[in-house]
Amino acid sequence: MTTLLISHPSSLRHVTPPGHPERPDRIRAVEQALEEERFAALQRVEAPEGTLAQIGLCHPAAYAQAIVSAAPQDGMVQVDADTIMSPGTLSAALHGVGAATLAVDEVMTQRARNAFSAMRPPGHHAESDKAMGFCFFNNAAIAARHAQSAHGAERVAIVDWDVHHGNGTQEIFWSDASVLYASTHEMPLYPGTGAPSERGEHGTIVNVPLRAGDGGEAFRDAFESAILPRLDAFRPDLVIISAGFDAHWRDPLANLNLKESDFAWATRQLMEVADRHAGGRLVSVLEGGYDLEGLSKSAAAHVMALMRG
Repeated sequence: MTTLLISHPSSLRHVTPPGHPERPDRIRAVEQALEEERFAALQRVEAPEGTLAQIGLCHPAAYAQAIVSAAPQDGMVQVDADTIMSPGTLSAALHGVGAATLAVDEVMTQRARNAFSAMRPPGHHAESDKAMGFCFFNNAAIAARHAQSAHGAERVAIVDWDVHHGNGTQEIFWSDASVLYASTHEMPLYPGTGAPSERGEHGTIVNVPLRAGDGGEAFRDAFESAILPRLDAFRPDLVIISAGFDAHWRDPLANLNLKESDFAWATRQLMEVADRHAGGRLVSVLEGGYDLEGLSKSAAAHVMALMRG
């Protein structure tokens, strides 16, 4: 089995205003990095369009319809202070959902060893009924629910190493004992959630905030001391990564100092968890990462690790 790379041209058609950090060049940078010869063994497919039924696994129908209705025919619509819709946004968001659910299908049926969805817009800030933080639909959360509803997964773990806390994923699974959500993130930083005391109704929320200036040592310690033991105790049937690369030292939106090697190390650690408990089943979805060089090099290190490089 190979590593599956899922993408779609719609990611490039979600346009944001000049100077906005969440821009089409992010995908161009990732795709260019993954065109190198060392990635020739990747299995590459285009994402299908996600369905309203799939979105409904995590978002109320009224919310999904509101996003559909808000999509402009021309110009731009501001959904919140920094979340923008252009004429291409809805298609990009729907294909992001389709990529995440296809990744689950291929991994759960063992047609791929693991999968990386290289799509935008990101998703982990999207709450059940609220778009925010560049996000519309919560792809990682939908992937988890899809694994349960379509493939019978009993326990799903989502590990989020984006530098910003995934408030949306936490909100969606706050009362759900069947999904473990674990996050490292810089604090205080947008959106202001993610304190260690936020544990969920069943203790299945694991927040390990880092401080401005922290680097690989603190990040790895957070994994080894708090996240990996909880994953082993939870014994997930599937591991999902919310793979944001904005904790990289070059990123302009935060103040952590991770290097590409740190993301590769964390990837390997989570693959070992998946090997121990989930038959190796692992799905990764792109979240943040706003310095193009830091993003491209980190995504390349991540995917190379997925390929067991």
